Amino acid sequence: MYDYHVNGELVPADEATVSVRDRGFMYGDAAFETLRAYGGTVFEWPAHEARLRNTCELLGFADATPADLRERVRETLAANDLEDAYVKVSVSRGVQPGKLTPQPDVDPTVVVQVDDLPRGGTEEQTVWDGPAVLQTVKTRRAPSAALPSEAKTHNYLTGVLARLELRRAATDAYSADEAVLRTVDGHLAEGATSNLFFVDGGVLKTPSEDCDVLPGVTRDVVIDLARSEDFPVEPGRYGIDDLREADEGFVTNTTWEIRPIDTVDGIEVGTGPMTKLLRRLFDERVERRHYETDSAA
Repeated sequence: MYDYHVNGELVPADEATVSVRDRGFMYGDAAFETLRAYGGTVFEWPAHEARLRNTCELLGFADATPADLRERVRETLAANDLEDAYVKVSVSRGVQPGKLTPQPDVDPTVVVQVDDLPRGGTEEQTVWDGPAVLQTVKTRRAPSAALPSEAKTHNYLTGVLARLELRRAATDAYSADEAVLRTVDGHLAEGATSNLFFVDGGVLKTPSEDCDVLPGVTRDVVIDLARSEDFPVEPGRYGIDDLREADEGFVTNTTWEIRPIDTVDGIEVGTGPMTKLLRRLFDERVERRHYETDSAA
């Protein structure tokens, strides 16, 4: 049984609770980040922290976000004797009366959760069983004009609805494990919990941020690695057929890292040389930063 960090205190997971009047529970009025620890330190902490604080700023309670989040993560990992772990940090507006308009004074609820994951780096064991089976869903990505795409909030209903579509479509012979979401005008956006990449004629392509995508931290790392190898990278507006007809493709997120695509809507895409090289470069970066040197979480 793990210990979680709740409002400044380490408590056993089965005793970790928040109030039913917490706005994160009542309205999804909360920010979160999913992180991954390798060798006891968190991968790309500055980028994750910046995105979390940006979400809190968009929600209007950035000033209430505690300054010691990094230390709380360290304490939680140490208390659970975890070096390779899943980490989730949540910050809500806290407990307030049940009115939609929030009060100006904020006492945030801050929770750090952890779970064990395999070692990463060049000796890694992947958290996934095989390449991803993708399926396009009817659920659309909410436009940024309605819900800012750069905000990672507790309101994850779009992803939930997309994954429910996959469940309803599953049979004994077929089951997709990631949904492909499109924008309201039909362009590729992202997976329910991942960013999309595909290779076309030696060019690495990915939906651009004007397609209402969450700017993924792993997505940014992959783009940086690709450009360091002088691979042409073209964020843009693409259709579902561009993904289905790609030479190779993969999805990215914090826990999956770089996961090759097997099929999209039953059409084979598969892995390829660019995917394999980027996976190797990613693993080498993790190995170098988290297992070969001392680094801060």
